[in-house]
Amino acid sequence: MRRRFGVARLLLASLGITSLIGYFIYTLGVQSFSMSNFFAYFTVQSAIAAVLVLLTAAVIALRRPEDPAWLDMARAMITTYVLVSGVVYALIVVQASSAHYAIGVPWSSQLLHFWIPSLALLDWIVDPFKARVPWRYLGWVIVFPIIWLVFTLVRGPIVGWYPYFFLDSRQVSGPAETIFYCAIIVGIITGIAALLIALTRIKRMPRHLQAPWASAKNTHALPAPVSQPADPLPESDTDESALRLFGGAERLEGVQG
Repeated sequence: MRRRFGVARLLLASLGITSLIGYFIYTLGVQSFSMSNFFAYFTVQSAIAAVLVLLTAAVIALRRPEDPAWLDMARAMITTYVLVSGVVYALIVVQASSAHYAIGVPWSSQLLHFWIPSLALLDWIVDPFKARVPWRYLGWVIVFPIIWLVFTLVRGPIVGWYPYFFLDSRQVSGPAETIFYCAIIVGIITGIAALLIALTRIKRMPRHLQAPWASAKNTHALPAPVSQPADPLPESDTDESALRLFGGAERLEGVQG
């Protein structure tokens, strides 16, 4: 089964590389395209991180019987990031359609925002080899998104461009609405990460049951002792007992006669 997970993660990483290349080619046709702006998207950065982590997880799955704890934490982080990318992109598309503004969703964008996040989530759910991620690591998941938000908000006024409209206070009602959207994103990231960590506590996962299994091996009930047949009397003792009985019977017959 471990080899199947390794092969599946290789395929998923290959799908991520394909979608990134396709999305890059698609953005080449946009007049305002800039290579630095392309790599400023949270979706692109999270997808690159996901490819690297998936490749590492695939190699380890093919060579080792279980994943180290640090890898499970990294997988939880990148799964959270790609899921957030998909959720935010879906909200943008829905909001644009409600405003009668169509957003083109090419095949590469569909892979990046919908298919890869769904498959990454499926990999996390069905993987029986992941470790029990401690709750204290929940705060680490939010570190990179906060750094990205601060960097984007500082860089935006300098280059005159923002990857998402709600980060530009000129495209919303003002800085207060931008802060509101950022708070929503932070809440979504925290909620998704908490859900992924909670999934590692499902008792059906083999690693969680290793301790009970190990203890059960030492606490099996001992087999009931087999009763041994009584040792037979020595032949000499048997003969003497038979003679005494036979002699007693003869004297009894003599008395009756």
